[in-house]
Amino acid sequence: MKSVLIVDDSPLIRRLLSAALTASDWLICTEAENGRDGIVKAQELHPDLIILDLAMPEMNGLDAARILNRLMPATPLLMFTSHSAPGLEEQARAAGIQKVVSKSDGPSEIMRSISVLLAA
Repeated sequence: MKSVLIVDDSPLIRRLLSAALTASDWLICTEAENGRDGIVKAQELHPDLIILDLAMPEMNGLDAARILNRLMPATPLLMFTSHSAPGLEEQARAAGIQKVVSKSDGPSEIMRSISVLLAA
């Protein structure tokens, strides 16, 4: 069973993602509410995939991704965000994120993207 770490400052988003992923037979190894905590938990638990929000307190998703990519280069990173700034995809890829999914795209798009990343 593949494990996923959810890093998002919104308890609601974490709950929704956790429920959707668990229903699809993925294991939620844990959750984190900011990038700094996400890095610590990722190093402890070695998840198969990490989902990062962009805007979070203490450390945003791009900064966390840069560090995670150095520490765990084989672990896929997916950004799940409500922000859509010009150049965000390019910044995310430069930080080591393989896929950016908008929260407005709904659950089917993130589930499809997760399936693709975990199948690789």
